[in-house]
Amino acid sequence: MLDFFTIFSKGGLVLWCFQGVSDSCTGPVNALIRSVLLQERGGNNSFTHEALTLKYKLDNQFELVFVVGFQKILTLTYVDKLIDDVHRLFRDKYRTEIQQQSALSLLNGTFDFQNDFLRLLREAEESNKIRAPTTMKKYEDSEKAKKPVRSMIETRGEKPKEKAKNSKKKGGKKEGSDSSPLATSKAVLAEKSGLPAGPENGVELSKEELVRRKREEFMQKHGRGMEKSSKSLKSDAPKEKGKKAPRVWALGGCANQEVLDYSAPTTNGTPEVALPEDIKLIRGTGPGGQLQDLDCSSSDEEGASQNTTKPSATKGTLGGMFGMLKGLVGSKSLSREDMESVLDKMRDHSTVKQALQESLVQILQPQRRVDMLRDIMDAQRRHRPYVVTFCGVNGVGKSTNLAKISFWLLENGFSVLVAACDTFRAGAVEQLRTHTRRLSALHPPENHGGRTMVHLFEKGYGKDAAGIAMEAIAFARNQGFDVVLVDTAGRMQDNAPLMTALAKLITVNTPDLVLFVGEALVGNEAVDQLVKFNRALADHSMAQTPRLIDGIVLTKFDTIDDKVGAAISMTYITSKPIVFVGTGQTYCDLRSLNAKAVVAALMKA
Repeated sequence: MLDFFTIFSKGGLVLWCFQGVSDSCTGPVNALIRSVLLQERGGNNSFTHEALTLKYKLDNQFELVFVVGFQKILTLTYVDKLIDDVHRLFRDKYRTEIQQQSALSLLNGTFDFQNDFLRLLREAEESNKIRAPTTMKKYEDSEKAKKPVRSMIETRGEKPKEKAKNSKKKGGKKEGSDSSPLATSKAVLAEKSGLPAGPENGVELSKEELVRRKREEFMQKHGRGMEKSSKSLKSDAPKEKGKKAPRVWALGGCANQEVLDYSAPTTNGTPEVALPEDIKLIRGTGPGGQLQDLDCSSSDEEGASQNTTKPSATKGTLGGMFGMLKGLVGSKSLSREDMESVLDKMRDHSTVKQALQESLVQILQPQRRVDMLRDIMDAQRRHRPYVVTFCGVNGVGKSTNLAKISFWLLENGFSVLVAACDTFRAGAVEQLRTHTRRLSALHPPENHGGRTMVHLFEKGYGKDAAGIAMEAIAFARNQGFDVVLVDTAGRMQDNAPLMTALAKLITVNTPDLVLFVGEALVGNEAVDQLVKFNRALADHSMAQTPRLIDGIVLTKFDTIDDKVGAAISMTYITSKPIVFVGTGQTYCDLRSLNAKAVVAALMKA
């Protein structure tokens, strides 16, 4: 019997609750939230609180929690099936209300789930009813009782069927040793009498004797050369007694060495024995004791391949793919037919690699392309400044890359106004002031006809960032600046108040370009940050058509070597182009993304 079953969101809103034996489920559920859910203790879906056992299931997609409670002295085996069935039915039935992901829609929603839950509970309880115990089988009903007594009696010298089957699986050596004594005695009698052992003489041979007899017949048929050569390899050749002919000695020493050489021709210290031509040694060695290469040709082409075989090349002369082919086929001359299968695989590999490379290049080049220089010149014709807003988490390099982009714009002849809208971080304004002073030294007004090319607009700390950005844009319009770069404070993507303030800044000032600054070093974490920033701007915007992120500035790209998966994931998931890539600490370390070069580096990894 269940005490309760409740469904609530991770935000704390109770969507539906079933009260069974227990009067209230508040205490156990709060204990579960404090001890397990808030501390993110995963791996076990069971929790014990006082006299209750709580089993829960988390739905990370819709951020729901399903909890069932019952007395811990009870053994309810159907609880896991019940909680899975309830989770599946509730999610499918109220998918539309849950996918809105707003507290107001969940509060206003009506989740009439009582009848469905009772039906699932009844089905789970009925499927778990204890079955009647099965009666034990009697001896009269077994198969052993049906066998006659005669079949269970073993006679002496006879093997049971099961043991005979097992003996067949063992080696022939053991089978030969287990031959019957009667067959052995008959073979001995036949040997003493001088008659050949065999079935024609009434003598049954064992398996080992049959093998030995076949071997003797084979050796008699093909000659004794094989046996002699095998014996000569194991034992030294017997020395001949006496001399066949008197040796001739010259007075002045050895007259002819060939005449004095009466020893038999040897190879490696053993006498050579001529083998019959019809006997072929199954060996892997060729002339001089070298191992022959494996021949993969058919039996019809064996004679031709032997004539065309050439000595193997010197080791180390071939490398790469040709060395691999040589290791496979040895010194055999390769024809086009032999190479066709390898060439087909190589062509398939090149085709797949080329298709993958083209797909990755297409991912890194989304449909929308950001051309800042063209848009700035278009804004100049309309006599208004071009506004760019930078956003991102803490420490990714927003201010540093803002200074790099300022230097790039100055090099292209555009004047820049930097708006210090990070009024929270200590030293943020001083950092921008240092950058503007250095940029002004690189592009002094006297080099541009007395025109100030870069200027810092700041109002100190603790002020409203949206108001400072609005004043900076008005100042740039009055003073004739071409571009306004708005620096914002770093914030985490899950901080709702700070994301609301950022959405307000973007909604009020309507910048021409919103750039998300993410670092390539964190990998997929940057993808999560970008997705949640985009979602937060849509959720907290006060406009009917909220302004979202337009492009990406990928920083610290020089620290990842050839690991460019973050760039591909960010552009593929969000369809946002990568406008700039930061590659170092100087003002010149700013690049545009070369999709083909990035994919080429990825394919080499």
